[in-house]
Amino acid sequence: MATIKNMRTTVQNLTLTVQVFKEGKYFVSYNPELKVASCGKNIEEAKDKLKEAISGFLKAAKEMNTLDEIMEEAGFSYKKHRWFAPELLVMDRLSLAF
Repeated sequence: MATIKNMRTTVQNLTLTVQVFKEGKYFVSYNPELKVASCGKNIEEAKDKLKEAISGFLKAAKEMNTLDEIMEEAGFSYKKHRWFAPELLVMDRLSLAF
């Protein structure tokens, strides 16, 4: 969960998707909505660092006055003075021969 502050709202908590992968001896964490990634030595550290990366990304976007555009492009909607994440309908893995 990341905390944001933008031109339209004060402070708000967002619930975001986190994917964690193992690459070598590190764990890579990724948020597909905002396309932000980070890494750590274990799953919890990777997730904590992703929170920091997302918070920094959103803070920079706010300072550059691009936060609303970024949130809308990521599929978020703004209703009743708060941002709502896009509804996740399916998360699945596919097998594909190539």
